Amino acid sequence: MTLKLRTVEKIVRGKHAVDGAGVHLVRLFGRDEVQDFDPFLLMDAFDSTDPDNYIKGFPWHPHRGIETVTYLIKGDLEHGDSLGNHGSILDGDCQWMTAGSGIIHQEMPQATDHLLGCQIWLNLPSKDKMVSPQYNDILDANVPEICEEGVKLHIIAGRYKDFIGAFEGKYVQPIYLDVEAQPGVEWSMETGPENTLFVYIISGEAAFDPDTTDLLGEKNVVLFSKGEQFWMRAGSSGVRFLLLSGRPLNEPIAWGGPIVMNTRQELNQAFADLDKGQFIK
Repeated sequence: MTLKLRTVEKIVRGKHAVDGAGVHLVRLFGRDEVQDFDPFLLMDAFDSTDPDNYIKGFPWHPHRGIETVTYLIKGDLEHGDSLGNHGSILDGDCQWMTAGSGIIHQEMPQATDHLLGCQIWLNLPSKDKMVSPQYNDILDANVPEICEEGVKLHIIAGRYKDFIGAFEGKYVQPIYLDVEAQPGVEWSMETGPENTLFVYIISGEAAFDPDTTDLLGEKNVVLFSKGEQFWMRAGSSGVRFLLLSGRPLNEPIAWGGPIVMNTRQELNQAFADLDKGQFIK
């Protein structure tokens, strides 16, 4: 039986933005596209060889109702949080933080030759918005690398064929792959037919439709239609991209800066808790 091929539904070109205390980044999608990318809320990319662009970092700030997933291909990012966790995210590492009922943390990039990576905000289902905060370190050494013909896969989270990634989401179970393909190589994978699926092109170019030679290049996010199979063909210089897929929550969203709840009342309560010093449960 022929699988239904996913087709390109939307292309989002990243835009320059400044966040935190003055971090220059590429805002790939956020509040305006939230329905399209459900259960993913936001994606920011870091790609700089100038420490002045990021050294001021993201000082202490709160989150509630979401998970933040920070993946570094290259760089050094120091972190600390209200749970008492602290350390560094280095080349190939990932930080998976469940803010849940509330956490306060900071993320401070350190000066390196190249800061390259991204942060995803993953929505929590309404029933899990107020779970206890949790912190997970995913070390590069623990991320499975699978080599197929002309393709190397880093399985950060979820499952690919019979391989289990370094992390399995507890509340939303996304697939998170870092894919490197050599020039001209074709690669495909079966997908949950109703799942949201998109890729972020880090470098190189690729075609995502077997009936066209049109190539898409770096700093683009490509959102795909529903379907059972994802397909791509790398361009003449190869391609590296992040692939993320997850089941939509289809729930109302009330978004206030670093806090994402389901209703305005819940959002107001979160900020009242902050004002009263009752945010950390």
